[in-house]
Amino acid sequence: MSFAELLEHVGSMGRFQITYVVLLAMPVFLMACQMVLQNFTAATPGHHCLTHYDGASGNQSHGREHLLRVSIPMDEKQRPEQCRRFVNFQWRLLNPNTTDGNGTEVETEPCHDGWVYNRSVFPNTIVTEWDLVCDSRTLKHMAQSLYMAGVLLGGIVFGGLSDRFGRRRILIWCYLQMAVTGTVTAFSPSFSFYCTLRFLTGMSYSGIILNCVSMSVEWTPTRTRAMLGTLNGLSYTTGQIILAGVAYLVPDWRWLQLTVSLPYFLFFFYSWWFAESARWLVMAGKPEQAVKELKRAARLNGKAEAAHKINTEFLRSTMKEEMEEMKPSYSVADLVRTPTMRRISCCLCFVWFSTSFAYYGLVMDLQNFGVNIYVIQLVFGAVDFPAKFISLLTISFVGRRFTQAASLILAGLTILANILIPQDMQTIRTVFAVFGKGCLAASFNCVYLFTGELYPTVLRQTGMGLSNTMSRLGGMVAPLVKMAGEYIPFLPHVIYGTAPIVSGIAAAFLPETLNVPLPETIEQVESK
Repeated sequence: MSFAELLEHVGSMGRFQITYVVLLAMPVFLMACQMVLQNFTAATPGHHCLTHYDGASGNQSHGREHLLRVSIPMDEKQRPEQCRRFVNFQWRLLNPNTTDGNGTEVETEPCHDGWVYNRSVFPNTIVTEWDLVCDSRTLKHMAQSLYMAGVLLGGIVFGGLSDRFGRRRILIWCYLQMAVTGTVTAFSPSFSFYCTLRFLTGMSYSGIILNCVSMSVEWTPTRTRAMLGTLNGLSYTTGQIILAGVAYLVPDWRWLQLTVSLPYFLFFFYSWWFAESARWLVMAGKPEQAVKELKRAARLNGKAEAAHKINTEFLRSTMKEEMEEMKPSYSVADLVRTPTMRRISCCLCFVWFSTSFAYYGLVMDLQNFGVNIYVIQLVFGAVDFPAKFISLLTISFVGRRFTQAASLILAGLTILANILIPQDMQTIRTVFAVFGKGCLAASFNCVYLFTGELYPTVLRQTGMGLSNTMSRLGGMVAPLVKMAGEYIPFLPHVIYGTAPIVSGIAAAFLPETLNVPLPETIEQVESK
């Protein structure tokens, strides 16, 4: 009898698992809010230099437009320059016969006294509060990169700790860390303090995502894994839609930060009810505790007779083969020590990096679409529903490998196609971007499940941690590639589109896991 058969004995999808999965999915609603929060908290409103007339009441009679005209040079689109102002008023520009309105023949200077911001949409963001514009505009991207660096480090740290100390304990800690650091971020007195707290929040993000996936997979039967993986994915998608509404209702960045962070205190308190993964307990050499958790599951599932029969001897005899193959400890090196594990790890690294790289290249730059940011956030979230539903069908009936490869290749082709669409056809470009984002969402939906099924229980969290590391590297590199567009406009699209296609080809070399029981040991992976 394998663990899968043992799970059927105590109830594989009863009241215990349903409650468990729902409680694990609830925090995921707000995970998307944390990840793409800076689309709103770090939005850059229209701005120009604080000019000489601001605060000078004697000049107000000329009218604001006239005073702006004589104080700020115009760019090539005849809009006020954002980072320069005239040293002296240029009253001659009010003469309709004057043609040199761009200020190229007169002396200008940087915004020494600060900036005036258009606060009609975003009354207060970290950009307006700490003047992250002009020469300081890269600091905005640095804040998001530091958050992604935290997510990366969290994957490495919490992935290994979860395999060593258990899923439940690390998950509880990450809920608390997310709650505390997210809440304190709302009261940041400085930009450096803000970045530090966002880094720590990013670390907890990884711990929550990794352990939610593993605990869902390890407590449920093979036949339901695709559905449950999609449920987690749709929870994340719903979070993106929720964020659009919450950000619209709570436009101030501090209150928005607080709104999406406080619920994690509730998640922390109820997470103490969670049962540790019985699979992990068995493979960690803790059969007594595994029996306790299995009895608890059996009782909640109405299997009182099964709960009475389960004991340590029964468990040892049931999983004798897996426990004999188990070695005292495992490390990251075990992910590449054997041929099949090496192939799986290398291909998954390509898949995770490219999916995240292209995904965050699209979703973290919503202001550049030229559409209302709340609408585009809503659309970008809503497209995930059909995308993940279609991926669920293909995952369940065609296979994980086909879904993974097809979604990545389609996403890459769509991004490359946008290169051929003229810049002034903004609607069509946005439609293509939304479709590409949907394909990448389908890829994410598949890869979380696929990764959990490919790695054995003894290395599942370590493997997920490595995959998460590659994903966050992709997320960190994405903004840097976008900066290359200042020199070669089409280059970012070429890179964003090529990477998923290459990874889609790599995904074709992964083993299929449709209707295959979860492997418990490396030997079981190698024998397939």
